[in-house]
Amino acid sequence: MTPSLDRRAGLSRRFSRLGEPAVEWAIRLCGWSAIFFVFAIFFFVFREAAPVLFGELDLEEFFTSVNWRPDSTIRPQFGILALLAGTASVTALAMAISVPAGFGAAIFISEFCGPKAREALKIVIELLAAIPSVVWGFIGYMVLNPVIIWTTGAPIGINILNGGIILALMSVPVIMSVGEDALKAVPDAYREAALALGASRWQLTTRVLLPAAKNGLLAAALLGVGRAVGETMAVLMATGHSVQIPHGVLDPVRTLTATIAAELGETVVGGTHYRVLFVIGGLLMVMSLLVNLTADLIVNGVRGRPNT
Repeated sequence: MTPSLDRRAGLSRRFSRLGEPAVEWAIRLCGWSAIFFVFAIFFFVFREAAPVLFGELDLEEFFTSVNWRPDSTIRPQFGILALLAGTASVTALAMAISVPAGFGAAIFISEFCGPKAREALKIVIELLAAIPSVVWGFIGYMVLNPVIIWTTGAPIGINILNGGIILALMSVPVIMSVGEDALKAVPDAYREAALALGASRWQLTTRVLLPAAKNGLLAAALLGVGRAVGETMAVLMATGHSVQIPHGVLDPVRTLTATIAAELGETVVGGTHYRVLFVIGGLLMVMSLLVNLTADLIVNGVRGRPNT
């Protein structure tokens, strides 16, 4: 080997020794920074909420009253029961639509269509996730609003039904993607054994794949719930923004996220109304955290469970 080649080999080994620890520390820094930012967000939200959360705010009234009158000059009221009901109703309707649609899309893409159709359908469905939420809000306001009025005879089409359909369309890509991964994770031996026993493709799907992937599919549904609960602009524009306990899918409602988006810019920084909105934000973060932790525990619990 010539001296120049020896020199290059030595430099390469030296850079390799220096570069690998640097890359390793950069990866560690990225991982720890994500954790740090999550805790920093929690700290910021609860720091702003703490002055009213541990003193000025009546928590019993906060969770049980339907009266949301933060600007009252006589006695401001901060009851979020109607907001919780609005959030729950829109999310429940969205899940009732998106879970079957997402699972159906995942089953079809995973088991029933060819490679070219699979890639095309995955791209089209995942493009739904790339549409900005404000555009979904425009679709709900300009397209679904007159359609709902025409088909149901409702006086206004901006209601739970409108918001539920929009949130369902926004949640389908998440549910489909995670659901397909859960189905693909089922060992091929299961498929081969079922086909060897003479099972049809539909019997294979319903009696083998779905039971084997049920926990991954449940995690997909929970992630869809988290996606729907945290949505803001679309529900702000599509649900009617009315503080009331709904009695049907054609009633307008207001959600927790829409309340924060609509009112935070109009409050006095440091005032009671301002800090109560941060309390609502903290509540939403806890709800989303619980949903995601539940999904993660389900998946990890199944991975760690011994095969029977």
